[in-house]
Amino acid sequence: MPSLLTTDEPAPVLTNGNRDQSPFVLVVDHASARIPKRLHALGLTPETLTRHIAWDIGALAVTQHIANKLDATWIAQQYSRLVIDCNRHPSSESSITTLSEYTAIPGNQGLIAQDALARRQEIFDPYHAHIRALLDRRDTLGLKSILVAQHTMTDSYKGEHRDMHAAILYNRDTRFARYMLHYLRRDTGCVIAENEPYFLSDTTDYTIPIHAETRGLPYVEIEIRQDLVSTAEGQSEWAEHIRRALTASLQAFS
Repeated sequence: MPSLLTTDEPAPVLTNGNRDQSPFVLVVDHASARIPKRLHALGLTPETLTRHIAWDIGALAVTQHIANKLDATWIAQQYSRLVIDCNRHPSSESSITTLSEYTAIPGNQGLIAQDALARRQEIFDPYHAHIRALLDRRDTLGLKSILVAQHTMTDSYKGEHRDMHAAILYNRDTRFARYMLHYLRRDTGCVIAENEPYFLSDTTDYTIPIHAETRGLPYVEIEIRQDLVSTAEGQSEWAEHIRRALTASLQAFS
């Protein structure tokens, strides 16, 4: 099978390495709008690839700020969710979408199984293998791990404005997320939604169910509205909100 990524393109996984002093492991499933060269931008314009359909705007910068403050490990996936969504099961229809919001994705239409497999093997699998190996290592060393999945959401979806500033998402395990919801609301005075506008489940998500819930690890998934973190100032401000909430939640949880 021909390689999807050329030798001069970055690896799918970006990380700051192992930071063993902090229990927090931060992951960014949709950190970049990058498209492999061989996919010819999926037939999309450069302007389209700056939009929320291609990536979680501001999520990586917020995560890096948080990790620097907490001396925590972060892991990010460096290719667009339009190539393959690393927070969807590969068997899901939304894994490689042909339509995002109202935008058709030409390069994903009529995709043959061999090409879909290449995306999984070269982008999806290495990212999740890295998370798995890191959590395995921490477990072997007897280190506590709390998984934090950082996402951002558009302020308007299909013409409907979103009033919440951020959201806390969880699936079966509410232990850590409940504390985060409480402290983030108290600290920001903002509208912090609970499992809205998205909810976390085995069928809609991959990272948290596979890496946290199967291991019994505490976790939280965080969404921030993208217009609030589209600038360096906003990214720094919200990173500090989340840092304080994480710190307070850890103390309460412990």
